[in-house]
Amino acid sequence: MTQNRRQELYDLLGDLPPRDVPMNVKTVRIEEKETYTIEYLILNPSAYSPENPDGEPIPAYFIRPKGEGPYPAVLFSHSHGGLYQLGKDELFHPAPYMYPVPYAEALTKLGCAVLAIDHWNFGERSGRIEQDTFKDMLWKGQVLWGKMVWDSLKALDYLAGRKDVDARRIGALGMSMGATMSWWVSALDERISFCADICCFTEFEALKEDYGLSRHGIYYFVPGLLRHFTAGQINSLIAPRKRLATVGLYDGLNPIPGVDRMEKEVRECYNALHAPREAFNVRRYPCGHRETAEMRQDILDFVKSAIEK
Repeated sequence: MTQNRRQELYDLLGDLPPRDVPMNVKTVRIEEKETYTIEYLILNPSAYSPENPDGEPIPAYFIRPKGEGPYPAVLFSHSHGGLYQLGKDELFHPAPYMYPVPYAEALTKLGCAVLAIDHWNFGERSGRIEQDTFKDMLWKGQVLWGKMVWDSLKALDYLAGRKDVDARRIGALGMSMGATMSWWVSALDERISFCADICCFTEFEALKEDYGLSRHGIYYFVPGLLRHFTAGQINSLIAPRKRLATVGLYDGLNPIPGVDRMEKEVRECYNALHAPREAFNVRRYPCGHRETAEMRQDILDFVKSAIEK
C-alpha cells in the first residue's frame, strides 16, 4: 500500500523523463580545502539536445571529508528566498536567514559527504523568470516542482552509487524550499534514511485558512495535489525512518495550528508502525523564518545520531 501511495504521489508531478534514464557525470575540477575536498560536477551533461529541448544538465557540488570512506552522506537542498544567483552555493555561503556557519563546514566536520545541486532557475541555471518557466511547463503537461523533484531523485541515484558513500546512511537536509524538497524526496525514496528540514513543515489547509498561499513561491504548487494528499500524508510516507522538523513560532510559511495538526497526523503513522518515539520530532523555536543557533545545534545533533553505526 505504501509503495502504491508513493507512485500515486509521483504520478502527480507531470510529464517526467523515465526514472531509469542513465545519469552520466562530468567532473569539471577538483579543489582541495583544508578540511574537505570539493568536486565540481555536471550531472547528466548531455541531457540537452535539439531532439530533447526539455532536458537540462544539473550543476552540482560533491564535498567529502579528508580521510577514508565510505562516508555517510547528505543530499543538501538549497532554499529559495528570491536568491536566484545563490543556488547550491548556499552550501558554502549561507542565505541571510540561515545560521552563518556554512553547512559544508558543519557536515564534513561530522564526517559526512554532501551533494548539492542547482535547482531549476537557480545558481548556474539562473537567468530565466521562474513564473515563465512554470507557465511554459504547464502548457506542456509538466510541473516545475516535478522537474525539481526528478532532478533531486537523479542526484540521489548518483550519490547512492558512489563507492565512497555508505548508501545505508544517506540523509536529506534543507531550509525553506530545501526543507520541502527534503521531505518530498524522503517520502518518495526509501534510500533516504534520515530527514532534517528547517522552517517548512507546512500543512496546506492551514496555509489556506491563514490566507498564506502567496507566502510560498509558484514552484510550490502541484496541480491536483489536494485531491489525493495532505502534507501530513506525504510526510507519513517517511515513517518509520528518522525525522526532525524544525519550525519558528512566528513563521508565516508554516502556521502553527497546521504544524500541530500535521505533527499529530504524522505521529499517528509512526505509532502505527511501532517506531520509537524519538524517531520523529517536531521542534518549535521563538523565531520567524530563520535558522537560529539553537536550531542548528539540534539539527547537527540529530544528524550525528542518525549516522552512528
